[in-house]
Amino acid sequence: MSRRPLVSVIVPSYNRVKYIEQTVDSAFSQSYSSIEIIIVDDGSTDGSFELLRRLEDSGRIKLLTHPSHENKGQSKSINLGLLHSSGEYISILDSDDFFAPHKIEQQVAFLEQSPDVGMVYGQGHAVDADGRFLFKVPDDNHAETSDPNILLLDCYMALPGGSLIRRSVFEKVGMFEESFRAGQDHDMALRIMEEFKVAFLPEVAFFYRKHGESISANGLETRWRTGMEILERARKRYPYRNRTIRKRKAVINYRLGQVYWKCGQKRRSIGYLIASGFLDPIRAGKVLLGSKS
Repeated sequence: MSRRPLVSVIVPSYNRVKYIEQTVDSAFSQSYSSIEIIIVDDGSTDGSFELLRRLEDSGRIKLLTHPSHENKGQSKSINLGLLHSSGEYISILDSDDFFAPHKIEQQVAFLEQSPDVGMVYGQGHAVDADGRFLFKVPDDNHAETSDPNILLLDCYMALPGGSLIRRSVFEKVGMFEESFRAGQDHDMALRIMEEFKVAFLPEVAFFYRKHGESISANGLETRWRTGMEILERARKRYPYRNRTIRKRKAVINYRLGQVYWKCGQKRRSIGYLIASGFLDPIRAGKVLLGSKS
């Protein structure tokens, strides 16, 4: 490429001392050199903040934190990084994930040649805590339709590290929703696709960790209740098909039913499971027959 636009890599970081250096290295060693790396520490207490300060002293990163080093959540951390970034393109990377070596170069080249596309994303490879391959998201046969209805039903993108987004997109759709402590990536992807064409570049873009640290029951409840709020906001913003709204409600009710069942709240669980069955009886039948989880 004759033009080398600046890319801002924004990393929200919280208590990832074991992984954060590899994350930074994967951005710093990209085959594309016109990059600024902005790390927003979200009140870490495990020594990762001190490690990041040393990386800042070496000139490798720009380090930001919230007032009084408070924990404010991932969305607020990403937004702080966005406000202090200068790049024409934005890439967001979780603090325990890492880029493929040519990710930025390939995606910048694609967007430079595709002015009608607001966001491009690639394939993510899930890895375990030691970096061993687990599975791919999306799979090798994936094709992007840029239809928000499909994305609302199933967040099939490996986000956020797999994508590259034009700064002008954020200027149109706004920042990450700071009231969400889960699902903010799905919410943002929907808002982008409602306004812009989105494309899939079939190259490995990044690697994301699947930890042994399981999400608590409270965390899962928060995730799916937030999912219902994301759905309601999406319905008010964009003319989604009624069938899409109904099927997504069915999935969320089913997942909440699962959460409450595992917590021993059987009566509460059954109410959500029945609601899910009424909203999408075909899917409910498949679940009962064991062909769908």
